[in-house]
Amino acid sequence: MKLVTYQTDQGPRVAAMVPRGLVDLNHVDERIPRDMIELLASWDELKPRAEVAVDSDRAIPREAVRLLPPIPRPEKVICVGLNYADHAKEGGKSPPEEPVFFAKFPTTVRADGDPIVLPRLSQEVDYEAELVVVIGRGGRRIRRNQALAHVAAYACGNDVSARDWQKGKPGGQWLLGKSFDSFAPFGPALTTADEVPNPANLEIQLRLNGQTMQHSNTNQLLYPIDFLIEYVSAVCTLSPGDLIFTGTPAGVGFARKPPVFLKPGDTVAVEIEGLGVLTNPVVAEEV
Repeated sequence: MKLVTYQTDQGPRVAAMVPRGLVDLNHVDERIPRDMIELLASWDELKPRAEVAVDSDRAIPREAVRLLPPIPRPEKVICVGLNYADHAKEGGKSPPEEPVFFAKFPTTVRADGDPIVLPRLSQEVDYEAELVVVIGRGGRRIRRNQALAHVAAYACGNDVSARDWQKGKPGGQWLLGKSFDSFAPFGPALTTADEVPNPANLEIQLRLNGQTMQHSNTNQLLYPIDFLIEYVSAVCTLSPGDLIFTGTPAGVGFARKPPVFLKPGDTVAVEIEGLGVLTNPVVAEEV
């Protein structure tokens, strides 16, 4: 099932995306939560009800609503760096002996169609296509052989990065260089894990103004999803709705000759096999 969050006069609500539009699951069955995190936390139990509700004829036209980020306020946005060997190589680095983690602030998340805003403080904003893992059942010290049972859904993501902050500031400002508002669009919907039988073998690509800039497969991940979940959950408790951006393949802008950075008027599209296409325009920050 493909799940989205949309805005109403009563606040955000969850809907299933279907060919005829959006089905508000709570409107059909009040026992289904209207909040995405609540729904994902109990998805295994609620899935049968949702499957009945989605067949309702009470669909809302897609163009009649404004989509929000699928999870408007995630508790954590966890990211993995250098998780494709070819990306590490293009940046002049060796593949890491252990996964490299960093974070983004939750204020970075945006929906499909929302603009990526180029901050006045950066002149080198880059794109990064990534598979996003969405935690359903939380936990601490999750064993690798149980890790995928804690995944509720997957999505396309773009780990937008201000390279002049990430690399050019004293000490390297990874957190701030990755955390300007709008720097973590993801979507276009959450595809529930039961519809993604093998997340370790998905085509992933990014197109900038229609030109393919990145093209790889998640089978090239140095550290697969189950390993990442075990590793990070040894440090912190994972909560329902947490996002894990799993890393980007080669082809990013800063490594090109000459470099290619985002500019106003660009359109960035991230496509992952079976998950849809996440499309975001690029605009300049208003003065």
